[in-house]
Amino acid sequence: MHKGKGMKFVGDSRVSAERKSQIPKDYSEYPGRTEAFWPNFLLKEWLAGSVFLVGFLSLTLAHPSPLEGVADPTNAAYIPLPDWYFLFLYELLKYEFASGPYVIFGILVIPGLAFGALLLAPFLDNGPGRRPHQRPIAVIMMILALASTIWLTYTSAEHVDWETRAEQNKPIPESDVEIDTSHEGYAIYEENCMTCHGGELEGSPAGAPLIGTEHSAEEIATIARDGIGSMPADQFTGSDEELEQLVDFITSVIEQAE
Repeated sequence: MHKGKGMKFVGDSRVSAERKSQIPKDYSEYPGRTEAFWPNFLLKEWLAGSVFLVGFLSLTLAHPSPLEGVADPTNAAYIPLPDWYFLFLYELLKYEFASGPYVIFGILVIPGLAFGALLLAPFLDNGPGRRPHQRPIAVIMMILALASTIWLTYTSAEHVDWETRAEQNKPIPESDVEIDTSHEGYAIYEENCMTCHGGELEGSPAGAPLIGTEHSAEEIATIARDGIGSMPADQFTGSDEELEQLVDFITSVIEQAE
């Protein structure tokens, strides 16, 4: 075959005959609509993230996570509660259709369907509009999820006396205090208070620790007579002189621990 005879040359429309510049477009052509990813967009994201992180760390320092006492498997009166962000799932398990023989629905099926629906929401409602009325499916699903979570969390937490609960189950501080058994108030403490508050005022499942308490001597005397929280009144039935000796003993131990 001679050169050029019997051969046909065709053009490929997928290959551009013009060489285009690789320089990105000038974004000034689209004012207010788009911007360069680096550094403009990333700088804004980093700035917003830094503000959130500083605020979160400030809240952590101002309101540290509350700690309770060491877990005691022998304490049948203690009712454990999950952290606040799991209270809605905890409350869900109280309903008949999600507990007992149907507990698998409460721990897997119902939460799985709910979170799966939220994951599918962008695909079920993928219109170009971003206003709520332009995305009814996604908006309705999000409102239902948010309302359910808030309601279940509220109903789970409304009956809990958080202050009393924290007071009853405080962490027991480590101390090397020496109990003066010869103190005239020790025998009174042993008779009236030791069962609940411990031999070294360290507390127990039945009573809060007295070591580290912020109550004054007058408040301790009042609490001994009138009670506080789950502590009933009239736990101390001695005379005023014995009460004074008891308070003096307790405050002396507390001062020694400090």
